[in-house]
Amino acid sequence: MIDGDKTKKGASPETENENKGKRNLYRAQRREISIDELRAAQNQNRGPGGGGPRGRGGMIREKPKDTKGTIMKLVRYVGKSGGALIAVLFVIMLFTTATTLITPRIEGNLINCMTLGEFEDGTVRLRVDFDGVMMWLGIMAVIYVINCVLSLVQSLVSARLSQWTVYRLRSDLFRKIEYLPIRYTDTHPHGDLMSRMTNDVDNVSNAISQSITSLISSVLTLVGALVMIIVSCWHAPLMIVIAMCTIPLTFFLSAMLSKFMRKYFVERQVLLGALNSQIEEMVTGHKTVMAYGKEEMAIDSFVEVSEDFRKCSIKANVWGGVMGPVMNVISNLNYLLVAAFGGYFCIKGALYVGDINAILKYSQQFSFPISQIANQWATILTAVAGAERIFAILESNGEPDAGTSAIKVDDIRGKIELKNVDFSYNEGERVLKGLDLTVQPGQKIAIVGATGSGKTTIVNLITRFYDIDGGTITLDGVDLYDIPKKTLRSAIAIVLQDTVLFSDTIGANIRYGKLDATDDEVCAAAKTANADSFVSRLPDGYNTMLAESGSNISQGQRQLLSIARAVLADPKILILDEATSSVDTRTEMRIQEAMYKLMEGRTSLIIAHRLSTIRDADVIVVIADGHVVEAGNHDELLAEKGEYYKLYQSQFAGFAT
Repeated sequence: MIDGDKTKKGASPETENENKGKRNLYRAQRREISIDELRAAQNQNRGPGGGGPRGRGGMIREKPKDTKGTIMKLVRYVGKSGGALIAVLFVIMLFTTATTLITPRIEGNLINCMTLGEFEDGTVRLRVDFDGVMMWLGIMAVIYVINCVLSLVQSLVSARLSQWTVYRLRSDLFRKIEYLPIRYTDTHPHGDLMSRMTNDVDNVSNAISQSITSLISSVLTLVGALVMIIVSCWHAPLMIVIAMCTIPLTFFLSAMLSKFMRKYFVERQVLLGALNSQIEEMVTGHKTVMAYGKEEMAIDSFVEVSEDFRKCSIKANVWGGVMGPVMNVISNLNYLLVAAFGGYFCIKGALYVGDINAILKYSQQFSFPISQIANQWATILTAVAGAERIFAILESNGEPDAGTSAIKVDDIRGKIELKNVDFSYNEGERVLKGLDLTVQPGQKIAIVGATGSGKTTIVNLITRFYDIDGGTITLDGVDLYDIPKKTLRSAIAIVLQDTVLFSDTIGANIRYGKLDATDDEVCAAAKTANADSFVSRLPDGYNTMLAESGSNISQGQRQLLSIARAVLADPKILILDEATSSVDTRTEMRIQEAMYKLMEGRTSLIIAHRLSTIRDADVIVVIADGHVVEAGNHDELLAEKGEYYKLYQSQFAGFAT
C-alpha cells in the first residue's frame, strides 16, 4: 500500500495506525523544512534560486500589525484616487444626515399639534391644529423625498469612488509585483501573491463602497444626534445625562471585543493565502501527484489547511457576530431608560409628548450608528487585514537599478568578464567563490559541472536577477551595475529548459521577442528556428491558440517556439540554459540546428548536462566548488583527463563519476 493512501476497509488497526503515522510524519517534515527555508529567506533577505518554498508549510502566520497606521494609509490612498469625489460624497453625507436628523424634530412638532384641552362644557378632549398638522406632514414628505434622492446619489458616488480606488490599488500592486526582485518571488508562495491581488483587494473594495461610507455617515449621525438630544432636553438637563449614560459602556465593550476579533481576521487572511498557495501547487504539480500515487496525501494535506481555515473563520465570524447583538442590547437599555424617565418628566410638565418622541428617536439614532459600526466592524477588520498584506508588497523594496551609463543596446559587443565573484543565496552558504570567467565577443562558451555547482547562478548574475556579494562583472568594460537593467536585458535573450509560453496565438508568443515585428519577420524567425514546418501544418497556422503553458503542443515544439522568439529578439548575448535536456535525441538534433543558426555572430553561453550538445563550443568551462577548475576546447580537456574527462566518461563510457 502506498504511504498516501487511506486505509482500505477491513484493514487492521496496526496498518491503519502505521499509515496515519506515515502521513503525519510526511506533513510534519514538509512543514518543518519549508518554514526553516522561508524564515531564512525572509529574515536574511536571501533565498534559493529555484521556485522557493510553497504550500502549507511555507506560510508563516503573520502577527497583527498597526491597525491605525494601515487605515491612515488606506485613507490617503483613497484620497489620491478622487479628491473631488470624496468632497462631493462628504457634502452629500452631510445633507443626508441633516435630513435624517431633522425628521424626529418634525414628528415631535406634528405630535405637539395634537393636545388635550378642557372645553367650555367641562370635558377634556383632544385639540388638533389641522393647519399645523398639514404643514408638518407636507414638510415631512419633502424631507423624505430629498433623503431618498440623496441616498441614491450617495450610493452611486460611493461605488464610483470604491471602484476607482480599487482599480488604482490593483494596478499599482500588479505593477509592483512585475518589478519585484526575483529573490522576492522565489521566496514567497505564488498562491499567496495571487490571493493578495484578488481576495485582499476585493475585501478593501467592499469596505470602501460599504463599510467606510457607513462609518463616516455613522459618525456624522452620532454627532448630530447628540446635538439634537441636547437641544431637545434643554428644559430637562437630567435627560441629557440619562440619554448619554450608556456611551462609556458601549465604547468599553466594543474596544474589548475588537481585540479578540482582529487577530482572527488577520489570521484568516493569511490562511486563505496558504490555501490558495496549496491549490496552485497541486494544480501545477497534478501529474507528479498522480504519477507517485499521492492523491490521498494531497487531499489530506489540503483538508488540513482547509480545516485550519474553517476553524479560524468560525472564530472570526463568531466574534464578528457578537458585536452587533451586544450593541443592540445596550441600545435597547438606553431606549428603556429614556422612555421611563421621559414619561416622568412629561408628567411633571418639563417636557411635551412630542419632545419625548423626538428624544426617543434621537436616542435610537444615536445608538443605531454604534450598532451599525459594530456590525460593519468585521468587514472593516477583514479589509484592514487585507490592506496590511497589500501594503506589505507596495512598500517592499523594488528591484534596485542604479544604472547611469549611456550605453545603448546597439553599442554592446558582448565581452563579459567576471572577476573574483562571490555569491550566496543564503548567508554563509557561498555558491560561487572567487570565480573568474572571461567571454570574448562572438565566442561560444559552454559551462558544465555537477548539479548545484553554480552554472545557472552565473546566468542569474549576468542578467542581474541577483546581485553579487563581492567581485565585479563587466560588459564591454562597463561595470554591470552601471548599465540600466532595461538596456542590459534588452541585449540578452534566454532559452530555458522550462519554456514559458502564454495563452495566446503562436504568432503572438514568437512576437514577444520583438513586439513591433511584422508577420514576415515572425515567419522568418520561425523558419530559422525550424519551427515553421510544424506551425504551417496546424489548421490555423500562426493564429493557433496555445493552451496554458503551451500544453497543446509537444515539449520539443515549445522549445522551437522559444528559440524563434530569441531569434526575433536579435540579441547581442544569447544564453541557453539546458535548452535540450527534456527532449528526445531526434528533436534535440533539430533544436541544435536551430541553436547553431541563432548563435552565429553572437556571444553565447551554453549550460548543458548533455556534453554532446557542447562539443563544438569555442571554450568549455568546468565549474566545481564555486569556481572554474578547467577551461579549454573539447579535445584539450579530454587530453588533460581532469574533471571534464570524468564527466564525459560517465556519460559515454559508463564510468562512475
